[in-house]
Amino acid sequence: MPLQRLQSLSEVSAEQWDALVPAGQPFLGHAFLSALEDSGSLGPHSGWQPEHLLHVENGRVLAALPSYRKWHSYGEYVFDHGWAEACERAGIAYYPKLLTAVPFSPVGGARLLAARAEDGFELLAALPGYLEIEALSSAHINFTDALADAALAEQPDWLQRYGCQFHWQNRGYRDFQDFLDTLSSRKRKQMRKEREQVAGQGFDFQWLEGRELSEALWDFVYACYANTYAVRRQAPYLTREFFSLLAERMPESIRVVLARQGGRPVAMAFSLIGGDSFYGRYWGCLAEFDRLHFETCFYQGMDYAIAQGLQRFDAGAQGEHKLIRGFEPVITHSWHYLRHPGLRAAVKDFLAQERQGILAYAEEARAALPYRQA
Repeated sequence: MPLQRLQSLSEVSAEQWDALVPAGQPFLGHAFLSALEDSGSLGPHSGWQPEHLLHVENGRVLAALPSYRKWHSYGEYVFDHGWAEACERAGIAYYPKLLTAVPFSPVGGARLLAARAEDGFELLAALPGYLEIEALSSAHINFTDALADAALAEQPDWLQRYGCQFHWQNRGYRDFQDFLDTLSSRKRKQMRKEREQVAGQGFDFQWLEGRELSEALWDFVYACYANTYAVRRQAPYLTREFFSLLAERMPESIRVVLARQGGRPVAMAFSLIGGDSFYGRYWGCLAEFDRLHFETCFYQGMDYAIAQGLQRFDAGAQGEHKLIRGFEPVITHSWHYLRHPGLRAAVKDFLAQERQGILAYAEEARAALPYRQA
């Protein structure tokens, strides 16, 4: 089956694309992905060239993979730098490769977009041939959902990789105190103390939806976001225009909390909501304040999720600092198709060993959660 390639999401209507996206998936909608492209956050200069693959029949889009041709492995959060380095030593070309993922965001969800499952399966079956024609070394599908996992498990030569994130679950808490009551005494006191330390510095917090932020406030949000990269001497992935376009195209999904001191904003956390989930994405501050990061990024988000009846708080990659605040380990999945048989065999052995380590790590993390034992 020939695949149709889009080098810009503008080549397909929002209606056609969004008809394939499951409800509650804000990162996969036409609005979010096109804002990345139209703002200049993606493109050949960034090493992320949009290359969305479609299964089209009689002019109807039946299935899609939101994908990118990559010349590096940055911004993916499923780390294959070691594979690329091994290829370089062996004289094997690893780049360019094809990546199906949400750029710059380790968020799980649908990857195989299809009105009918069989249409998606046909698209996947055609992918190896597409890689060969295009001289792409490999295909990678990151942070998949159960549907994609089941489909890819049926395809030959795809390798599954495990990862671990930390998500907070709202178990019907009435308020933050109700959540605290589920914790061990020591952890409960620690969280109270952290929140008191922030309050003692004179901070208050304001929640805003996308339509409530002026361009001046978006300037502030971007300055905070960019500063998190500047302190590490890195360039930010996203452009300033991305935030304005997102506010224009999907304001109902945006939530920003501003941390104010003396009436002046000094820090922010940017999040999206979709379905029953709250997605914490970007954080930044203009100066360092004790414990402000934990309050702005975690406790404020937990407060908001409880108040709004949201069931899950996905705060992104990394984890130990989330674990001791009640975020539970969740196994993530990605899938990898490597054309070179020797590389495929070596990676398969590596992933088998890595999987055992990931599962053991998640089990140890679960034992370290701050909740009281039953």
